[in-house]
Amino acid sequence: TAASAPPAHTGEGQQGWFSARNGSGSSLDLESVVQPLALNPWDVALCISGTIISCENAVVVVVIFYTPAFRAPMFLLMGSLATADLLAGLGLILHFAFVYFTPSEAVSLLTVGLLVTSFTASVCSLLAITIDRYLSLYNALTYYSERTVTRTYIMLILTWGASICHGLLPEPSACSVVRPLTRSHLVLLSASFLAVFAVMLQLYVQICRIVCRHAHQIAVQRHFLASSHYATTRKGIATPAVLLGTLASCWLPFAVYGLLGDCSSPALYTYATLLPATYNSVLNPVLYAFRNQEIQKVLWAVCCGCCSPTLPFRSRSPSDV
Repeated sequence: TAASAPPAHTGEGQQGWFSARNGSGSSLDLESVVQPLALNPWDVALCISGTIISCENAVVVVVIFYTPAFRAPMFLLMGSLATADLLAGLGLILHFAFVYFTPSEAVSLLTVGLLVTSFTASVCSLLAITIDRYLSLYNALTYYSERTVTRTYIMLILTWGASICHGLLPEPSACSVVRPLTRSHLVLLSASFLAVFAVMLQLYVQICRIVCRHAHQIAVQRHFLASSHYATTRKGIATPAVLLGTLASCWLPFAVYGLLGDCSSPALYTYATLLPATYNSVLNPVLYAFRNQEIQKVLWAVCCGCCSPTLPFRSRSPSDV
């Protein structure tokens, strides 16, 4: 889950996206600002991060949307992830622009709601992809069926429905480390992320077990050497470890801080935990989309202009990507 970009009380007369209610900077509040604000480096870094996120994920969304062959469940889930990250990147840019160039409390609240919704959808899409990968291994014989397509659409509806509900912001009257979110709202977001991460961890443990079992069966049937079996198993375990490790390193610090921090905590702590969280949306296209061989083929075809990106191909199982 996610929250809006936080405040920075960087000095007398200098404000970031959020300003302190009093001179002590112990409480952070969103408010309209009529005088020009001095640029905060943290805000600039978040805006740059949003620009990179938008560019990367726009490429993924366009490729998936305009390629008829990418209608398989795994590509629909990948498109959901890219769309969520794209909206998150645009939300970071818009929030920066509205705060520094056309200050408006109402518009800033809307962009905060967009950020909460899109980051929540991003994490929930990661969970949906993990579920899809697990089922593709656990039910390999029945995966390619209408039932899988129906399940995919149900997961998409639940993902975006839950994300929109999380993005419905309360009135900006209570205090938390990330205003205008109330502390109870932020705790809910943090707890939801921890729950999603726990489920993903359990699913990836099961995926690793299935991969190891399959590798052992193949090694026995084909009389592979022990070293070959070890290499295959290590490769099957390395990918889940990288995916989970990236998600944990990006989001866990902010989720834990959202549970433990209070309105007296320095704004620097919020920035220092939220900025790395945005990096997850930077890395998602690399880890989930650009590693896919079919998407690579389309991108190379578009860049080289030597063949049509709509050529048919046999889509691989999501467990392979």
